Parts: sequence; structure tokens; C-alpha cells
Amino acid sequence: MPSLKTLALIPARGGSKGLPNKNILPLDGHPLIAYSIAAGRSTPLIDRVVVTTDSQDIASISKQYGADVPFIRPAELAGDYTTDLETFQHALQWLEENEEYVPDLILQLRPTSPLRFVHEIESCIQLLYDHPDAESVRTVTPSPITPYKMWFMDGEDQPLRPLLSVDGIDEPFNMPRQKLPPTFWQTGTYDLIRRDVIMKRNSMTGKTILPIRVENVHAIDIDDLDSFRKAELVMKNLDCIRPKL
Repeated sequence: MPSLKTLALIPARGGSKGLPNKNILPLDGHPLIAYSIAAGRSTPLIDRVVVTTDSQDIASISKQYGADVPFIRPAELAGDYTTDLETFQHALQWLEENEEYVPDLILQLRPTSPLRFVHEIESCIQLLYDHPDAESVRTVTPSPITPYKMWFMDGEDQPLRPLLSVDGIDEPFNMPRQKLPPTFWQTGTYDLIRRDVIMKRNSMTGKTILPIRVENVHAIDIDDLDSFRKAELVMKNLDCIRPKL
């Protein structure tokens, strides 16, 4: 496969109301963010690993584990309602203006998804190379609950409205799950996007999104102390990417 310059970009703001300092809390002996850095650095097809953060503590730890932290993200781009698009456009613009660094592909590695494998990352990159009309790749896993049995509720005194319909099935919410179409939910493990989609289309996905399927047990999202413990237990039985100092 000819080279596609791929940047692994790790967004890690300092503020976390639910779990303070979440991105640098220890997971099996290493700060949580170290697992995303290791994923980027362990993959030969990744050209560079950059952390975008507003926190000096996160920046310092990220550098210890081998990531580049060429700038500190402005505070106005590190709020509770800051979008991925704003964060990534700032980082890519900064890298172009200050370093003349313009990658072809951007791999978002969220610190909260620490269970990763080199072959999965390379499969994402290969998929975009093989499909030049596709704009992004996103990891998905089978939905544990079918959305065809979900409802809108307008009020306790109002009739329920089904969330989804199925062609040829009048009442999907009354059907066995096995007779309903399979559905998948996005895991956040890997998001691979063409740079022009972010910078010119103002989107983190574009319209043509290809799937990479991952195992449900690997799709852990670190959000509280219980999920830290769950991740540690799952890791003990997996040959996933681990940090090194």
C-alpha cells in the first residue's frame, strides 16, 4: 500500500466533572492516556502521534510516553460543549501554519477507549486506501439492545411513539428480536477521517462512512471507576497494545 500520511490525534482536555483527571488516572499501572499514545506509536502506518490538551499535567505525561504536544489548546476550546470538529480543526490548522505539516488521514484515538490492536488500526487505514470515495471509517459493534423496541415519550399522559419502523413489519416492537434487522452502535475506538472532510466539509465523518467491526467485549468506554476496573479485568486476557516508558 502506498504511503498515506496518517496523524493519530488524541483529544484530552483537563476538565472532567464526572471523574476528575480521568485522562491521567492509572489503568493497570499507566495513565489512561498512555494507552492511546501507545496505540499510535505501535502502528507502523501511523506517521505521528499528537495530543491536543489544555492541561499542562496531561501535556507533561503525554510527552513522557512519547507523544508530541506542540501546542496547548486554548481554554475556549476545552469546555464541556466544545465539539470534536472545533478541536480537530484548531489542531490541524495549527500544525499546517506553524510546522507545514499536512497529513492525509486523521485517526482520532480517544483516551477513554484503551483496548486497541495494531491490526485493527491498519485495517482502518487499508479500508480508506481501498475505497478512495469513502470519507471516513468508524468502528461499530452489535447493539446489545435492538432500537426497534425503543420509543419516544412525549409525556406520561401521551401515547408512546415507536422510534423506528421496518418495511414489511407493521409492529416491529412486538416481534422477536431474531426477526428484526441487526443494528450496530459506534464504539469510539477508532475514527479515521480524511483531512479535507474535517477542514473543507466541516464534518468529522462526511457522508460515506465505512465500518470496521470490533468485538463487543473490547468496546469499553472509560467513564467511571467501575469501567476502569472492567477494563483492567478484560486486558488481563487480551494481547492488546500496552504502554511502555
